[in-house]
Amino acid sequence: MSEPALHFLGHSTVRVELAGRTVLTDPLLTATLGPLRRVVDEPAAETWAGVDLVLISHLHNDHLHLRSLRRLDRGTPIVVPRGAGRWLRRQGFTAVDELAPGQSLTDGGLTVTATPADHAAHRWGPRLTSGPHAPAVGHLLSGDGATVYAAGDTDAFPGMTDLGDDGLDVALLPVWGWGPTLGPGHLDPSGAAAAVQQLRPRVAVPVHWGTYAVAGLTSLPSPWRARMRSLLVEPPRRFAADVAALAATGGAATAVALTAPGARVVLPTSTARPTPVEDTA
Repeated sequence: MSEPALHFLGHSTVRVELAGRTVLTDPLLTATLGPLRRVVDEPAAETWAGVDLVLISHLHNDHLHLRSLRRLDRGTPIVVPRGAGRWLRRQGFTAVDELAPGQSLTDGGLTVTATPADHAAHRWGPRLTSGPHAPAVGHLLSGDGATVYAAGDTDAFPGMTDLGDDGLDVALLPVWGWGPTLGPGHLDPSGAAAAVQQLRPRVAVPVHWGTYAVAGLTSLPSPWRARMRSLLVEPPRRFAADVAALAATGGAATAVALTAPGARVVLPTSTARPTPVEDTA
C-alpha cells in the first residue's frame, strides 16, 4: 500500500497525492470571501500548483469558489456534482466532469467515486432556492491500495456505515465552519466523532475549521468575540477528545491527525484499520 500524502490548506481544501496523481478538494485560496476574512496565511502558490484534478463537493461559494478556481490552470479537470457542469462551463471552465453518488471516474491509477452527502443543494442555500442547483456529494479517492474519503460538507447519514464497510484509510471530516453557529447539514465535533464510528477509518483528519471568520468578529468588542476566538481553535481538539472517549467505550480506535491550516498532515505509521467491537452481550 502506498500512503497518501496530504496537505491541509485550510477550510475544506486539502491537497491529496495518491496513486501518482495530485488532487485538490474544494479550493478556497483567497484572503477574503465576501464578509469573511482569512485568519491564517494564504496558501503559497506551490501548494496548489501541479494539480491533476479538482474535486468540488457542492455549489456553496466557500466550496465552489470561482476566484480560487481561476488561480489554477484553466485546463485543469474539475469534477462537480451531477447537474452543476453546465453552469460551471458558462463561467469559462472547459474541462468539467459530473458525478452523481455511486458514479466513478479514473485518472491514471486513481479512481474517484462520488458519495452521498446531507447538505443543501442550491448555490445560495440553504435558505434561498434560486440559482444553480446540484445535490451535494462527498468523494472516495482510491489507488495503490489506499482509500481517502473527502466528506465535503455534510451531516451524518446512514450510508456512512456502508462506506466504512469497504475500508477507509483516511477520512477528511468537517468539524465546524466559519461562524459562531452552524446551520443544518453540518457536523460539529461530537457529530463528526459519531460519524467516525460509522466510517471506522484508520485516520481521521478534522477540516473545515480555523481558517475564516466574519470581519471584526474576533477583534471588535462584542458578545461573540470570545466565542469566535475559541471556535477558531477548539473544534478539532474537542473532536479528537470525543473520538478517544468513544474508542475507550468500545468504539472504533481511529487515530486523529490534528493538523493546523497550512500544514502537512502527519499520518501515523500503523497500517491497521480499526474494526468495531462485536457486542457479546
